[in-house]
Amino acid sequence: MRRLVHAEVLGLRSIRAPWLILLAAQAALLVGVAGLVANTDTSDPDLATKAVAHVGLVSLFSLVLGITAVAGEYRHRTVTVGFLATPSRRPVLVAKLVVYTILGLVSGVVSAAIAFAATAAALAADGVSMPTSDADLWWTLAGGVLWNAAFAAIGVGVGGLVRNPATAVGAALAWLALVEGLVAQLSDTLGRWLPFAAGRALGRLPGTDGLAPGTAGVVLACYAVVFAVAGAVAVQRSDVS
Repeated sequence: MRRLVHAEVLGLRSIRAPWLILLAAQAALLVGVAGLVANTDTSDPDLATKAVAHVGLVSLFSLVLGITAVAGEYRHRTVTVGFLATPSRRPVLVAKLVVYTILGLVSGVVSAAIAFAATAAALAADGVSMPTSDADLWWTLAGGVLWNAAFAAIGVGVGGLVRNPATAVGAALAWLALVEGLVAQLSDTLGRWLPFAAGRALGRLPGTDGLAPGTAGVVLACYAVVFAVAGAVAVQRSDVS
């Protein structure tokens, strides 16, 4: 397993796609923070928390990152090399799960630092100081970091299930943007247990009325496990020739 994890880390150093996805996440984060602060009255006591909440929202990029970790290799047939190097395919997926979950976590930490700095700079330009004593601000940042890690893990499982990158990314985003909203309209109780709603609760997004953050974290971890197991079963049965 250590060898497979090491191979995944080396692979990250030789391909540009993951880094482009993470760079796009930071760009979207900066645009979101700047736009919110520019269009919101700085007297709003929750403005800083709302701004740094973008850390959780860019977890969509972490989801795409996890999907392409598996589906992208099927697309380019590079996954065959990894499968030939080990007698079982499942450890290959586990190695990807470990590496990309950590990468999602690191991306979340970087996003949190950038969001904090960008929000502080934008508020300072209007003569407002960053409310560093506000516990909600720090909880939102921490929840956003964990949200990124969870969505990266879920993405790896989805990539194992749906091995066409465009189809997998499209289906995942359609689910988050459309299906969850429809389910929530039909049943608010059921809707709050879905992945994006759980992420919003974990990230403590202002205005979110859902699960408790701890419960939301457990729910997202369960989703990650379920998708990882399903993805491993699908990968074990797939044809890569």
